[in-house]
Amino acid sequence: MTVGSAVLTLGLAISAPAHAEPEPQSAAAAEAKGRPAPAPGQATLTGFASLPALTYVPGSEPSGKQLDTAPVNGVSAPFPGQPVQGFSGIVDRHDGTFDVLSDNGFGNKANSSDFLLRVHRIKPDFARHTVRVLGGFNLSDPRKLVSWPLTRKDRVLTGADFDIESITRVSDGSYWIGDEFGPFLLHVSSTGRLLDAPVKLPGVQAPENPFLNGGQPNLNSSKGFEGMARSLDGRKLYPLLEGTVAGDPAGTLRMYEFDLRKGAYTAKRLTYKLESPGNSIGDAISIDDHRFMIIERDNEQGDAAQLKRIYIVDTRDRDRDGAMDKTMVADLLNLANPKRIAGFGETFRFPFQTIEDVVILDDRTIGVLDDNNFPGSNGRTPGKPDNNEFITVRLAERLHADRRIYR
Repeated sequence: MTVGSAVLTLGLAISAPAHAEPEPQSAAAAEAKGRPAPAPGQATLTGFASLPALTYVPGSEPSGKQLDTAPVNGVSAPFPGQPVQGFSGIVDRHDGTFDVLSDNGFGNKANSSDFLLRVHRIKPDFARHTVRVLGGFNLSDPRKLVSWPLTRKDRVLTGADFDIESITRVSDGSYWIGDEFGPFLLHVSSTGRLLDAPVKLPGVQAPENPFLNGGQPNLNSSKGFEGMARSLDGRKLYPLLEGTVAGDPAGTLRMYEFDLRKGAYTAKRLTYKLESPGNSIGDAISIDDHRFMIIERDNEQGDAAQLKRIYIVDTRDRDRDGAMDKTMVADLLNLANPKRIAGFGETFRFPFQTIEDVVILDDRTIGVLDDNNFPGSNGRTPGKPDNNEFITVRLAERLHADRRIYR
């Protein structure tokens, strides 16, 4: 698909307001209509929308010049524009649209210097199973708050400068973004301009950290702030590392508390324990003052994928094991689909290598998106680059979430 056709197709597809499929009926009603009822505790697919992989920002600069020119999943680099891809964080704007964060581009610092870091605004249409890209903004540092050399003289930020993986919006309309290269916290305006110098994480440095100065990193590459929740009073951030800090028990991840009024980390630190040390987290969001929702995934895709789950974690640690208590609320490889939404079977799988976005839509419904690693991931169809998929999922039980999450 050409750039023009991708953008035109999406532009024509969305004219009705976005909405999920009607709520699933009771088990008895489903059985009466010959549809299999969800198993006890099983979450249900209620909406599906997809953005084609070959979608580029209109009028944008070419990219992918540092990539090998051999085709990957049938797509050859360089690309004619900036791909709308790599969704690694999401903000609900509560008007049917969402801000989604593209990560560093093509996988690492060395190959992503021509990928411009960007927040896209999207609108899913679950009736037509499509997604429209409404616009967005690039990240930049015109005030020269970054103290080390940037890739571009115009100080537009690229995937060689930061690897942005998590995002939240605060009451003044600005955004806080979690980075993996430092790891750093970035504070940007509603138009993407850096408002403060990048905030270092005390005592933790990744290999790409510009202040390493030949020292030994204690966090692996691409294992920085993958998830970040905001407290419901708007005063704290809770960034969550994707990888284990050297010296910590295997499979444990640190979640920090950052005080927005003081602009500094507090002494509080929480622990998330992975089901397996080889797994990763994908995103985090607050439910109330004690609970978060977190994506955990293995590193496989397609038929090889074994674990893609949504957990609720509780900071009160009632079992006293030193880690937040975990309860699985959705197995993304085993979602009931009694209505065969979008032509999929009665069991729906979300089999992507990287699933990195979760948002709470109502007290029983969440939205989940993949990071398609364009053009490298092919979890949906072998040999074809994955699209950016946006699904809605009805949970088996209510969250009893704090109403402030919908503000």
